[in-house]
Amino acid sequence: MKNFALIGASGYIAPRHMKAIKDTNNNLIAAIDKFDSVGIIDSYFPNADFFIEFERFDRHISNLKYEHNLNLDFVSICTPNYLHDSHIRFALRQGADAICEKPLVLNPWNIDALSNIQKETGKKIYNILQLRVHPSIIALKHKIDNGPKDKIYDIDLTYLTSRGHWYYTSWKGDIEKSGGIATNIGVHFFDMLSWIFGDLKQNIVHLNTHDRSAGYLEFQKARVRWFLSINRNTLPDEIKKTGQTTYRSIKIEEEELEFSGGFKDLHTTTYRDIIDGKGFGLEESRQAIEIVHNIRHASALGAKGEYHPFVKKPLSKHPFRKI
Repeated sequence: MKNFALIGASGYIAPRHMKAIKDTNNNLIAAIDKFDSVGIIDSYFPNADFFIEFERFDRHISNLKYEHNLNLDFVSICTPNYLHDSHIRFALRQGADAICEKPLVLNPWNIDALSNIQKETGKKIYNILQLRVHPSIIALKHKIDNGPKDKIYDIDLTYLTSRGHWYYTSWKGDIEKSGGIATNIGVHFFDMLSWIFGDLKQNIVHLNTHDRSAGYLEFQKARVRWFLSINRNTLPDEIKKTGQTTYRSIKIEEEELEFSGGFKDLHTTTYRDIIDGKGFGLEESRQAIEIVHNIRHASALGAKGEYHPFVKKPLSKHPFRKI
């Protein structure tokens, strides 16, 4: 049985990590979050120690190690994006491997720095890249790997996930903390495309605003027009009529990839792989981090060249800004 600590226990994604720890027959011994609405812990590890101050959490982990001979094996990290780098460092310096949510870090050079700490400590850094273990995505990769070697696939990627005004006052709405729309809701898709279709050849940005981002990516085996948004008004009319607030579509050569289901146990599958030493590490994360970093800093071209059709949808004003 492995011993886990969890940083970011009150976040949306934290229960999936708690479930994965329990499902793999391991133990959560301590958790921390500055918010104390963490009753969900009772459903998984009611005896886990909980802290709202990092200093006390840090001291507790040290006390367990030196006074009770209880060592951490893993630290699961579910904190805001800009804190991942620091919390990964904490995990490794405590003698534990790190399991971190997406995006692993915000900048490519952070990967290089973490690689040095990984070498120094001898501990590992793993990233949650759950689309890589989704059955439909695995089947697609198998199909592409065994298809014509010289074929370039044309793809339209659309992901619309409605968010209210709260988004803009949270860390998610701060580009310095979240990395912006493409990083916050798109990095998993860019990782999936990299994993299946190879090295990136071209990265063009057509649109980058507070509520949407769009562009064109050319991989070794694919040409991808993509559009991401958190604005409900970008949803297709037929989706709005159903009352749905999320729309996910990947069309490959005009054929829709069906992967709406199958997400329930992806974190558990990922944890099993990590515990077996087969998880995804720093280098697997690199290309997607480079993609979103370059999107964040690129100049948007507008509706020119190979752009996604949704680029022409009417733009919206920021809810809290006059201009």
